[in-house]
Amino acid sequence: MRNTLIAPLCAVLLCCTSARAADIAAGKEKAELCVGCHGEGGISQMENIPSLAAQPDLFIQWQLVFFRAGARKNEQMQPIVEQLNNDDIRNLGAYFASLEPPKNAKPDDDPDLSIKGAQAAAGRRCASCHTDSYAGTRAVARVAGQREEYLVKALHDYKSGVRSGGGMAAMADVAYPLSEEEIEALAHYLAHL
Repeated sequence: MRNTLIAPLCAVLLCCTSARAADIAAGKEKAELCVGCHGEGGISQMENIPSLAAQPDLFIQWQLVFFRAGARKNEQMQPIVEQLNNDDIRNLGAYFASLEPPKNAKPDDDPDLSIKGAQAAAGRRCASCHTDSYAGTRAVARVAGQREEYLVKALHDYKSGVRSGGGMAAMADVAYPLSEEEIEALAHYLAHL
C-alpha cells in the first residue's frame, strides 16, 4: 500500500515543480518593459542604469522582489514592478541570467587606477561574495563589466545607507570605510574586467 501512495505523490511533486520552472522565452517577452532603460540584451547604454545581462538568476529575482515590496526605491522601477507577478520575476531572472555578459568595448585608459581598484577589492575581500571572477553567484551581483558610473553610484548608495535589500549589511560594512578615491578605483577596476 505504501508504494502505491509514493508514485502518485512523486508525480504530483514533479508536476508542481515543472509548472514553477522558469520560462526564458516568457522572460524575454516580459523584458521588453526593461529595454528602454536597461538596453537591448540587458546591456545598458544609459548613465547610472545597470546592465542586467548575465546577472545571476536569484540576484535579479531578489532585486525585483525588493523593488516590488518597496525595500528598494526607484521612481522608474515602481510602476514596472507593480505589474510583475512571481512567475514574471522568476522568468525575468532566468532570461537575464541566460544572456552574454557585457563586454567593455574600450580599453582600460587608466591601468594605474585599475591596480588601485584591484588592491581595494582584495583588501575588502570583494571576491569572497562576488567570486574570484566577480561574475557573482546565486543572489550576489555580477560586478565584472558593469557600467563604471553605476558602480560608483551603487557604492555611494551602500555607503550612505540609501540602498537596502539583499547584502545590505555586508555591503554597508564594505562601502562605509571606502574613501572617494577607493570608490572610483574599485568601480574603474570592476568595470574593465
